[in-house]
Amino acid sequence: MVAAGFSLRGLCSLSITRLKKQMVIREKKHRLPSEYYRGEISVSYTLCLKDRKEVFVHPGIVALFIDHLRDAIRNSDCIVPVYCFMPDHQHIIVAGTNGHADTRKTIVRYKQRTGYWMSKNLPDKEWQKDFYDHVIKNREDVAHQVRYVLDNPVRKGLVDSWRNYSFKGSLGCDLEDILTGLH
Repeated sequence: MVAAGFSLRGLCSLSITRLKKQMVIREKKHRLPSEYYRGEISVSYTLCLKDRKEVFVHPGIVALFIDHLRDAIRNSDCIVPVYCFMPDHQHIIVAGTNGHADTRKTIVRYKQRTGYWMSKNLPDKEWQKDFYDHVIKNREDVAHQVRYVLDNPVRKGLVDSWRNYSFKGSLGCDLEDILTGLH
């Protein structure tokens, strides 16, 4: 019901004008607070290439990205229990080894460096703006998450067994130890 002296059209346009003045466009905040990524914690990250363009099909490029990942974890108090390069995205679990570790800062550093490399060497390829992450709640789940990451090429039909997939590995630890739960 509209009050006397006001038209429904006028009321609607007045409300829309007011809303536009009050609205501030913000991206939806989907990250946990930064402290959730620090310390002795394991986080599973998925980094996707924009428009699903395939980059990780060439061994030389994958080797270069592994070197960048190795550089990103150097002096970060982090290890990578598993990484897996799919043709158009990458799965990485980053684990902090002490209270000073910051897994998110490590992955951001990696993404910045590799993004810069792509801009200079593969200008038609780039990372999507953000990435997906999942904080692994307890140590027992790490081996389960590692197996899940390793099975990605199998689920996509690229290989019959994850052991036959070339673009996977670990940094700073032994993958077999992780799989048997010795981490």
